[in-house]
Amino acid sequence: MKVDVLHIAKLANLTLSKEEIAKYEEQLSSILSYIDKLQKVDTKNVPETSQVTGLENVTSDDQTFPSLSQDDALSNSQNKHNGLFKVKGILNDQP
Repeated sequence: MKVDVLHIAKLANLTLSKEEIAKYEEQLSSILSYIDKLQKVDTKNVPETSQVTGLENVTSDDQTFPSLSQDDALSNSQNKHNGLFKVKGILNDQP
């Protein structure tokens, strides 16, 4: 199966060398021929499944617990403003 690697590279906005084009063309053709083989397999009597281990999600109910008050949480902070922690900006050079 012939694969148009240059078209795929253009869609992905990639610049490829001649060596890469040849390499990817071979790899993609191999993958597509394998998929073609898989599509020929008769799966009529195979049940649909998303996993085969039989495991299920294990969850627990949410529980609430007492936590620190806002004043207690801020009590050791040297920099606070309007009941919040005051920190240096991370997206700019502002203190």
